[in-house]
Amino acid sequence: MADARARTATQLTSWGLPDLSFTASLVVSELVTNAIRYSTGPIQLRLIRDHALICEVSDTNRAAPHAREPAPSEQSGRGLSIVAHLTQGYGTRYTASGKIVWTELNLCGC
Repeated sequence: MADARARTATQLTSWGLPDLSFTASLVVSELVTNAIRYSTGPIQLRLIRDHALICEVSDTNRAAPHAREPAPSEQSGRGLSIVAHLTQGYGTRYTASGKIVWTELNLCGC
């Protein structure tokens, strides 16, 4: 996971978007954590600079992730709520080998 965060920060800096690095790295970390937790196969991270920053994490589990409200005493279960709060949108696309969970962040970081 630390590798995914570092790769995200490095890529955004190379694109001239260092101000977006913290938020994007946190979002990527949450998506990769879910992929590690719920998938057994390979995981791939892809960052796309377009009209927005698109972060995609693919894995081999075909089950769609769902945001939930964990009890205050639970130590996990908040990842997608964090993603929803920090991004302009997120969703799931299905592939022949699993799924891709994507997010969209404004390039201005606002």
